[in-house]
Amino acid sequence: MGAKILNKGLLSLIQGGTRKGFQQYGVPASGAMDDYSLRIANILVGNDEYEACIEALIIGPTIEFHQKSIIAITGGDLGPMLNGIRIDMYRSYIVSSGDILSFSGVKNGCRTYIAFGGGIDVPIVMGSKSTYLKGNLGGYKGRELREEDYLKLLKFDGDTNSILPKKYIKEYDKEIMLRSIMGPQDNMFDSKNIKTFFNSIYEITNECDRMGYRLSGDKINHLNGADIVSDGIAFGAVQIPGHGNPIIMMADRQTVGGYTKIANVISVDLCKLAQGKPGDKVRFKEVDIYEAHRILKKYEDEISEIKDNINKFEVINKKFYSISLNGVNYRTICEEIH
Repeated sequence: MGAKILNKGLLSLIQGGTRKGFQQYGVPASGAMDDYSLRIANILVGNDEYEACIEALIIGPTIEFHQKSIIAITGGDLGPMLNGIRIDMYRSYIVSSGDILSFSGVKNGCRTYIAFGGGIDVPIVMGSKSTYLKGNLGGYKGRELREEDYLKLLKFDGDTNSILPKKYIKEYDKEIMLRSIMGPQDNMFDSKNIKTFFNSIYEITNECDRMGYRLSGDKINHLNGADIVSDGIAFGAVQIPGHGNPIIMMADRQTVGGYTKIANVISVDLCKLAQGKPGDKVRFKEVDIYEAHRILKKYEDEISEIKDNINKFEVINKKFYSISLNGVNYRTICEEIH
């Protein structure tokens, strides 16, 4: 029992927590691009925060359920629909055998996360269920989901739905401020170019994927060339290759690289960047390590607060209706809750 993929959407991947402890062997950490959306989706369905979800880009998949389950959808709004009826983001829904989840089109953001109560039954590879495409590793057979794929869902018991209070729902702007810590090779740029980096508005180019986001804008010049002895690359590292355009390294980044890194985006702000699309604007703001730690603590405190304040309710009756208004037909869900 589980769920069948009727339409794969665009780059629908099984992603959850990162693959820890293997970068020393050249294996990228991978995992969800948007940490916040992953964790909230799982909280809404009662899972461990880093249980694997489906991460979909721009065009969501169509999924037919063959068992009772509970789902929640967070992150970018791709227009989720249940049996052809628009449903809300950031709340859970009990689904039954025969129900179909689909998506009408992107409204904001670009990456959506679909969590399933109990989780997805795929092998744990090197400590994670997450997919690393280039290595054909993890997830569903190491690849993106395709039509006719069948996902085994782990057992879910219960009839309690959850909804996230509106104050915790993130908004995605077309201009993204990225707080960043200087280094580790900021000494390879003069003060003029560092000032250019923090005062410029950059644009996300079409060359943006799970490995990295290339930006266009004012070029950053090096003092003595772009090359260094290869060293480790963190999630959010901002490389400046010889062409002078920044590249922000993302979840599927390589483990080491030989280009100078002028700064590193703080982990909390990478969630915002993960929802950025080509054409969106990016600005950098300098913070020090102490401020970054304070921001991270506030972020983790908010997630703990969400666990304590999430609204739970039970749907005791659900009906689907077709309504005609001014010659336009609508399909709606009517829920009786307790």
